[in-house]
Amino acid sequence: MCHKPSGENPIAEILSIINILQRNASPENGIDSCDKPSLGGGNSCLVCNTRPVMIYTCSSNGVPFSMPTSKDLINSCSTSEEAIISPDSSSVFRVEKIEGKCATFRVLMPNPNFNSKNRNPFIGTNSFFTFNIDCACAVRCLSDCYVDCI
Repeated sequence: MCHKPSGENPIAEILSIINILQRNASPENGIDSCDKPSLGGGNSCLVCNTRPVMIYTCSSNGVPFSMPTSKDLINSCSTSEEAIISPDSSSVFRVEKIEGKCATFRVLMPNPNFNSKNRNPFIGTNSFFTFNIDCACAVRCLSDCYVDCI
């Protein structure tokens, strides 16, 4: 169990900002004007719609938190080094929703077809989880990218 003093949580603030940026970068939001917010990209590439993150918990000993890449996998949750290497789990996530002290994340997995022509390093999975933000001691933001299937 994690205990932090009451008050503002900087990690929650960061995740909230990422969530807003991602929502505004979505083509479904109906904003087609010149001042459309985006995470990155430009005229020669797809506009980025995701800022992938890694979460480090209070007791992770420097190993990122990981979750299964499929709803059907149960034994892949871990904060061990084996989970980072396992193809059945991932430590890279997309913020989907922030509500109070809870954040819902989508598990992202490496794109097996990632090459110079395909600039999408991750694929969105059907695996989601809710996390108590107070249990995060650090969040690592990865490079903005475009993720299919979100």
